Amino acid sequence: MDRKANLEQLDQVAEWDVVIIGGGASGLGIALDSANRGYKTLLLEKNDFAKGTSSRSTKLVHGGVRYLQNGDISLVIEALKERGIMRKNAPHLVRDLSFVIPSYDWWNSPFYGLGLKVYDMMAGKLGLGPSTVLDREETLAIIPNVNKEGLKGGVIYHDGQFDDARMAISLALTANQEGACLINYTNVIGLTKEKDLVTGVRLIDQISGKEKTIRSKVVVNATGVFSDKIIALDQPDAKRMIRPSQGVHLVIEKSFLAGAHAIMVPHTSDGRVLFAVPWNDYVVVGTTDTPVNETLEEPVALENEIEFILENAGAYMTKKPMRKDVKSVFAGLRPLAASENNKESTKEVSRHHKITVSTSGLISVLGGKWTTYRKIAEDTVDTLQAVGGLPERQCNTKTLPVFGYESHSNWEDPMHYYGTESKKIKALNPKKATLSLSNKFFISENQILWAIEKEMAINLEDILARRTRCLFLNAFETEKIAPKVAAIMAKKLGHNKTWIKNELTQFISIIKKYQL
Repeated sequence: MDRKANLEQLDQVAEWDVVIIGGGASGLGIALDSANRGYKTLLLEKNDFAKGTSSRSTKLVHGGVRYLQNGDISLVIEALKERGIMRKNAPHLVRDLSFVIPSYDWWNSPFYGLGLKVYDMMAGKLGLGPSTVLDREETLAIIPNVNKEGLKGGVIYHDGQFDDARMAISLALTANQEGACLINYTNVIGLTKEKDLVTGVRLIDQISGKEKTIRSKVVVNATGVFSDKIIALDQPDAKRMIRPSQGVHLVIEKSFLAGAHAIMVPHTSDGRVLFAVPWNDYVVVGTTDTPVNETLEEPVALENEIEFILENAGAYMTKKPMRKDVKSVFAGLRPLAASENNKESTKEVSRHHKITVSTSGLISVLGGKWTTYRKIAEDTVDTLQAVGGLPERQCNTKTLPVFGYESHSNWEDPMHYYGTESKKIKALNPKKATLSLSNKFFISENQILWAIEKEMAINLEDILARRTRCLFLNAFETEKIAPKVAAIMAKKLGHNKTWIKNELTQFISIIKKYQL
């Protein structure tokens, strides 16, 4: 992806078929599907791809055991199907992960065992493996760090795991390969209309400051928690369509969860489930479900959310995590589609997606979850064909490989998520290919250069938060290595010491939000 070349396309194309606002999971999925169907497609992202919600998940590709408990059967079936498709199309990014539900009541194991058999059955041919009821000894053999007091047994089941931000970048690269034009750091500041119908957008390039007006047959609002702001550009008096809910995760060292299996806590003090998931030699623990009124670009974890996670995770671990053990804390906002009954708690609000079309033709994608991004895109592109008067074409993404597709990725290799591209990255400078700038996580100079050259990384945060996951794994270590990374970037981009200083100042203000 070449940002300069893509910006030049804005002057070369008189009218686009589809303009998508928002470069998260939904927007990128729509761009990919739209371009694959042969429509002239432009995606505009105000910040960086997956800067918001789409880089802040629990890193799970799952049907949602909790939604089964809530009776949301159609969502579970759809998500399980999409989980299988994601695993098939991106085996370098999605893998099978086994989860253990420890049981401290004699009836819990059979109860969850039965429920998970239904979960397996719903997955059908796309299932990742059968669930099994375990006795006490089997449970301890699999998760030796689990709290042994009163343990009766457990249940093991299978779901998927992925790296959300890397999946987003890979989808952007796939869309780019299919002919879509994607540009980060372009802010849509207005919609253009003729005869009360949306005909395009007004944007400002956040880097050059230049404004442009873009014509399009159809405009899609895929801005997640910020959807209401774009809807307001179209209809200033429209009622709110999004109920934001904050989810917080804590990252701790892998010693807190011995073994390769995740733990799923079925009942927390607020009735949610809690996960402790091994990820990149660390453990991600979460999440919370806190209704919020303000949609911030950098949401901040609340003290009671941090305490809630530590307390509930600690109840299931022999080695109990404390505040000092938290290497990184990150918060994300779920873009829940508002229902008629806004009195229900956010954990009860459905994770189904909605697609709305305003009287002026603006399409808005509301709600949804990462696992169903492809189906959200398919439904949206089916809708925009009619709204934009575009030739009707079938969706092909069920069998479309994601960029870098590699059927047998070595997940022990810290660069496995690049798939087939990892060899090219290592070849940039073979001597530095395996040299990490840190001993807490893997990040090489080659990756930094690749992110700039091929993945449209502009600043320090792009590289350390999303092209690599350093900030999410260990915010303290990331602060230490940031000057080295900034120096490598400056040399590559031809920037001076003033740029390095400004970049570090900006990025360190963000890092502080990830540190306890």
